[in-house]
Amino acid sequence: MRGTVHRHLGKVMAGAALAAVATAAMVAITLPGTAGAGETGGAGGGGTGAVRQAAEGPDGVRPGVVERAPAEGRKGTGRDPLTDDEIRRVEKLALSRQLLASGEDVDGDRGPQRLSVDLAEPDADEADDPGAPRRAVVTFYDYKDDTLVVRTVDLDTGKVETTGTRRGVQPPPSRAENAEAASILMADPLGAGLKADYKDATGRELSSPDQLLLSGGVYRAAPGAQPAVLDRCGVHRCVRLFTKVRNGPWIDTMSLVIDLSAHHVGRLDRG
Repeated sequence: MRGTVHRHLGKVMAGAALAAVATAAMVAITLPGTAGAGETGGAGGGGTGAVRQAAEGPDGVRPGVVERAPAEGRKGTGRDPLTDDEIRRVEKLALSRQLLASGEDVDGDRGPQRLSVDLAEPDADEADDPGAPRRAVVTFYDYKDDTLVVRTVDLDTGKVETTGTRRGVQPPPSRAENAEAASILMADPLGAGLKADYKDATGRELSSPDQLLLSGGVYRAAPGAQPAVLDRCGVHRCVRLFTKVRNGPWIDTMSLVIDLSAHHVGRLDRG
């Protein structure tokens, strides 16, 4: 199980070696101010200031409110991390009927892809106010038109205070996006090496992303640095995966880029 395989993708690397490479690569490709954008809120609080600034940009600020607010459940106070109840409630508040009807997630289903829910930073004049409104920032990615949607919600009133839309802004991928990227790769001819290396390492066929531990980073196209099939990465949502056999070695897939918007795969030339 822990042996190194030297064919197919090139190598199944020892965990410690690729973990170090993966960490360095993730640091290089993670967007400033969005390092905490992930699958759940709380852990990503450090990026909320930048995200909220984007939400209040000139290209999409508009207030709104959902008519029927969900039950409040357990509430935090002040700068406490968002509770699970607050996260569930604010997701529903932020997902308006229009956004649900017009948006598309990474699987092609109705409604945008939820990326993160974070506690919002207080306004400058509220910094020392213990009774300042408690707000959350909810970030979605709409695969219908490759748009980042950021909504700020007042947790007390249920009001959506601001909505910002941006194109070409690519926070780190969510767990669901990494799983979909793995599915696309496994179905593509360029995924044959991943499946062969998995079988060499385990003796079993790779048939589901659930058999792998996955993390990913956003890939942006650079002039002349990739095959033409990946030239729109950055406008499209593209991911490089770091794959690991569960209870086993890492498999090197860093030369492969999955375009989640167009559902195709390209291979980078490592020189």
